[in-house]
Amino acid sequence: MHITRINEAKTYQAPNHDNMTCYRLQGKDASPCEQMWMGMSVYEPGGQTGFDASDVEKIYLVLEGEITVFYELEDGSKSETILRKNDSCVFLRSQKRQLKNLSNQIAKVVLVMASN
Repeated sequence: MHITRINEAKTYQAPNHDNMTCYRLQGKDASPCEQMWMGMSVYEPGGQTGFDASDVEKIYLVLEGEITVFYELEDGSKSETILRKNDSCVFLRSQKRQLKNLSNQIAKVVLVMASN
């Protein structure tokens, strides 16, 4: 077993992420987990990711606050929804998505994805 205490978690900078702090909780350089990794992002008001796709599936879980998720549908059109505390979603490979904190409170979101 490997424990990562939040006060000891290392931060990392993700590309196209603005006004937010990303913490590596498990996997990669945080623990010996090899098949997946988990992080937590703290979005300040106005914090956001880019509208990008990924080559791996990504699971998001909102721990605190709310996040507006913009995403691309199979036909190429765009949609959006709000995720609140304890809501989660998954994005499949190559599906474009963007997370934004449009509220005036911080939002905390856990990310789980396969290790590359």
